[in-house]
Amino acid sequence: MKRTNILLSAAILATLAGALSAEWEESADYPHPVPLGLQKPRVPADNPVTDAKVDLGKRLYFDKRLSTDGTVSCATCHDPRKGWTDQAKVSTGVRGQKGGVSAPTVLNSAYMDLQFWDGRAASLEEQAKGPIENPIEMGFTHAAATTALAGIPGYPPLFEKAFGSPVVTIDRVAQAIAAFERTVLTGNAPYDRFEAGDKKALSASAQRGLKLFFGKANCSVCHSGFNFSDSDFHNLGVGMTAKAPNLGRFAQTKEDRHRGAFKTPTLRNLADTAPYMHDGSETTLEDVMALSSQGFFTPPRL
Repeated sequence: MKRTNILLSAAILATLAGALSAEWEESADYPHPVPLGLQKPRVPADNPVTDAKVDLGKRLYFDKRLSTDGTVSCATCHDPRKGWTDQAKVSTGVRGQKGGVSAPTVLNSAYMDLQFWDGRAASLEEQAKGPIENPIEMGFTHAAATTALAGIPGYPPLFEKAFGSPVVTIDRVAQAIAAFERTVLTGNAPYDRFEAGDKKALSASAQRGLKLFFGKANCSVCHSGFNFSDSDFHNLGVGMTAKAPNLGRFAQTKEDRHRGAFKTPTLRNLADTAPYMHDGSETTLEDVMALSSQGFFTPPRL
């Protein structure tokens, strides 16, 4: 029976994979169409989403010249061909260095209250600055990165088009990348169509999984709302048996309740974003379901 429940839960999770384009609903304040099942993203007053800014942000996102050795772009670890992750247990940065966590997807990151697994960035703009100067990820300083971009002939005109001035600053780099990332949305999944009234959108087994997800299995306690994340931090005990465990949110807040706690990821398109958990320790959805059915781990006191 437990094996059946695991498979049913995995079935409903697989139906959360959406389409990046297809059926859309208009949003008044957000200037791009929003997929079925989603709400319009919140946009900072000082960084409106414009076509020019999104175009610049997209170019920056895929440009490896933002790394000190020219080998790493945002897309290296958050590749649209791989569910906007790198599908690796941990990411690889400049000079082949390995990071400490599995890259979270950029999909629907516009809906997260805080960014990174430990929530150390309060916005997409702040998040975009972090990897550039991280010695493992992209290895630049902000000053060196903006100087390099300013020296590339094609960029100053794009900055002028997006911001009204050709001056390249780290704030503008971050704003452009964030504007682009706010367009990376996924919805219109079978689940969304089912909720919209298409009762044939989900198979019978997926509907049983849906009942478990929102009922007995308690998945929706943390994976709630249209993005299937409460944007909060929880300690599931994952990775806590390591010699030097990652303390997650605690590193930012120093609150005991956050020891080993990590942000709840979205379940949208999760069939494309394996491996799972902040440390990439679970290879398949079935592995996650089996772990969940066991009650995860009892988080040790550190």
